[in-house]
Amino acid sequence: GAPGSYTFPVTVSSPDTGCDHYADWWAVLSESGDLLYRRLLLHSHVDEQPFTSTGGHVDARRDETVIARSHMNLASYGGVAMRGSLIDGFNSVILTTGFGDGVETIAQLPDGCAF
Repeated sequence: GAPGSYTFPVTVSSPDTGCDHYADWWAVLSESGDLLYRRLLLHSHVDEQPFTSTGGHVDARRDETVIARSHMNLASYGGVAMRGSLIDGFNSVILTTGFGDGVETIAQLPDGCAF
């Protein structure tokens, strides 16, 4: 991608059981917790674990540190996120409680699960 328009392939491992409990989106956030991009996941991935989903255009610089994390439809986040930059690569990180609070209320949000 080009500066301000990068795509991200994100691999998610989630305890999906069907539409009652599934990863419904992943997001790229700034280091301060601001939403840069959200990729909606419109169905569960019960038999596809882990799975990779690509999304973008993410408004970030190549050297900007960002956080990628997934969200479960029951309003919870996965325990591990990825932190890094396009230049330096990414490493797993445990986020502090409250990181990115409010992101789950910003539109565009999923409105259902196909299967």
